[in-house]
This record gives sequence, C-alpha cells and structure tokens, in this order.
Amino acid sequence: MDITIVKIGGNLIDNNILLSEFLSSISSYVLSNQPIILVHGGGLIANTIADSMGISYKMHNGKRITNKEMLEISVMVYAGSINKQITAALCSLKCSAIGLCGADNSLILSERRPIKDIDYGYVGDIVSVNTSFLISLLSNGIIPVISSITMDISGQLLNTNADTIASTIGIELQKHKDVTSIRLITCFDKIGVLEDIHDNKTRIDNLSYNRFLELKNRGIIDKGMIPKLDSGFKGIHNGINSVIITSFVHIDQELNHVKCGTQLQA
Repeated sequence: MDITIVKIGGNLIDNNILLSEFLSSISSYVLSNQPIILVHGGGLIANTIADSMGISYKMHNGKRITNKEMLEISVMVYAGSINKQITAALCSLKCSAIGLCGADNSLILSERRPIKDIDYGYVGDIVSVNTSFLISLLSNGIIPVISSITMDISGQLLNTNADTIASTIGIELQKHKDVTSIRLITCFDKIGVLEDIHDNKTRIDNLSYNRFLELKNRGIIDKGMIPKLDSGFKGIHNGINSVIITSFVHIDQELNHVKCGTQLQA
C-alpha cells in the first residue's frame, strides 16, 4: 500500500472557501482509490476564542505553550469543531471519512513533555501510534481525519504539534508489513521554503538538512517553520520516502507527482 499523508493548518483552515476547494481536490484523489490520511492543526480559531475569554497563551520557537484553560479550548476546537467540519465536508463529497483524535481507539499515545528550560504545560510528545487501526481504515477506503489532540496512558488529553503527528504517523506506518511507501505533503500558505519570505522567486526546490541548519542559524527559517521542517527531516531520516513542503493551492499537482514546492533531502 502506497500512502499519502497530507498535513494542513493555518490560513487554509481559517478560510472556508479555500478549504472547500482543497477538500474537493482531496476527494478526487481518494475517489480514484488512493489511500490518504489528513492531519490538521487548529488555525487561529483557538486564539480568537482565548482572546474573547481573556485567556493568555504563548508560543516558543513556533510551538504552543498550553495551560489548562488553553487545553480545554484546544480540545473543543481542534478535536471538535474543526475536525468535524472537515470530516463532514469530505463525506458531503462522497468520500468515506472519520474524524479522529489521538484518544480514539488509543490512536496516538503520548506523554507530557518534561520541564527543561521551558514548561510547555499540557503538551504531548508521541510515544506510539496504533498503525493497525489506520491500516484497517485505509484498507476499507476510509480517510482518517486526525486532529492535533493526543492522550497519555492515564487518559489525560494533551495538545501535540500537528506537524509532529503527521511525520510520526508516517515513520510508524513505514514499518508496517502492508506498506510499500509513504509520502508526506505539508501544506501552508507559501509555495515552499523561501530564502526571502516576501519573494516567491526565492523558493528552494530541494532543501538538504545541512542547508536547513544554515538557514535556521541565520534566522531566515524561524518561528513556525522550525517545527515544520524539524518534523519533515525527522521523517526523511526515519524511513518516509518523500517529504514535500508546498502551498495548499498546489495540492492537485503534488498529489499527481507534479513538483511545485520544496522537496526535503537527507
């Protein structure tokens, strides 16, 4: 089985028109009997709700610090509203889709991130993935739509970076006997990794790990791009066959192997 994992978030989730067009492309691909897993983050909705309730939130190196109040909002928004809207939209396009978080059938078990220099609060680092459950769904033509909420062994829900979830799912699925290849496509609002964020002509077609480290040290790659690329390179170094960073508007081309974004290379 050749599996494509698509990760979305940010501006796409916050724009109903763009999201509808994107999911239409996903449905066309799936209806041609191609197995796909969709992983999503939360966009800006959780922040908007937190602001309206006077709840503070912080980010560190592109990763969210999640206190108890922010966890409750994240579960409500990520595993609830967003997840079900995406699932419903796919089902309306004649796809078989199921909305999931890490707690469903112990899909993704994690542990609370230990406190070192930063206390990330209720943030989970992944321990295991129920790959047999995912293979069962995919074998029956069902699209798993997975939100960025996981759980620990005691049942505590935890907020977990969606890029990390997508990459880890790919790494673990690659070990399954029924899987022949894994492709990870991470979609956001840029056409790929840019040397100048304001100039699309500076897109990097092929990005090596050493080049990534150089650009990060120079501050050209920062904030939310760091965990995105860290996760992508972890995937490349641990068995994922192809990792692409691209714009959501190019999903049709990327799904059909027409390269538009940035390909990560070891």
